[in-house]
Amino acid sequence: MTDAALRELDQDFNTLYAASGRDSIPPEKLLRAQLLMALYTIRSERQLMEQIDYNLLFRWFVGFSMDDAVWDHSTFTKNRDRLLDGKVARRFFALVLGQADQAGLLSKEHFSVDGTLIEALASHKSYRPKDEDGPPGGGGRNPDVDFHGEKRRRDTHESKTDKDALLFKKTKGSESKLAYLGHLLIENRHGLVVNAQVTQATGTAEREAAVDMVQALSGTHRVTLGADKAYDTRGCVDALRCANVTPHVAQNTSNRSSSIDGRTTRHPGYVASQRFRKRIEECFGWAKTVGGLRKSRFVGREKLDFQFVLTMAAYNLVRMRNLGVVSC
Repeated sequence: MTDAALRELDQDFNTLYAASGRDSIPPEKLLRAQLLMALYTIRSERQLMEQIDYNLLFRWFVGFSMDDAVWDHSTFTKNRDRLLDGKVARRFFALVLGQADQAGLLSKEHFSVDGTLIEALASHKSYRPKDEDGPPGGGGRNPDVDFHGEKRRRDTHESKTDKDALLFKKTKGSESKLAYLGHLLIENRHGLVVNAQVTQATGTAEREAAVDMVQALSGTHRVTLGADKAYDTRGCVDALRCANVTPHVAQNTSNRSSSIDGRTTRHPGYVASQRFRKRIEECFGWAKTVGGLRKSRFVGREKLDFQFVLTMAAYNLVRMRNLGVVSC
């Protein structure tokens, strides 16, 4: 399945090659190596190079012969920027999803959406006032910072390590973290991911991403969308209905009235959507435990989005293999 998708990417790869200069790492090999990191829970590029050096299975998958020299980890990291510029990860994701569509695995009418918190590669100590120039003094490489009792707001503070990361907590009572939000849209037939994106961690990001992802679906027919209570707001429900979507969101009746009434909840399809939407947690669980997405390895939203999309493409490959799909 990976070979079939990479063959379709030949023209995209050709545009990434420079007309002059030294030979660099072929983009298809970069992409294969990145897939290995997601599939085999490899923590870093340095560990990836070590494993490719002695693991014959990894060598075969990437395209090395038994005696080929392996890249240095820093060379691999620098060359990976070409994949980011070419938006190859999202194109590869679409080609893998196209194979699932050809195999008849995708539902075209019923979907589920949810978001998860991905911890940024930045510490609380880096979250300082925007007008502060240098790091705080004392403590050497790890300076002492006492922020207890200090009001830290987004309009006055930012992370000096990762300016895209925002201080956010997913639920009441949990600690705030510098983080991003990863969003998934899955189809309800086999639980395959049909869209994935990373946004900044804001209070409205989940609902905005949900509307954005369902609007990107092909076709003009009405679809259903299962979601949890966080999506039960008047603005989100109205936006989904304007996008030709029937919102099967869980009712939030805690000291308020729900935006969904009996005209939606009385149907058996609403109950089925609420039951199936929980399977999206399997995607998040795999991505964080196997795919290494519990915490970002990159600084910046764009690079994390690359990692997130490619990891979900790897999840789809594993899921399709389990469903008995061969290369189309």
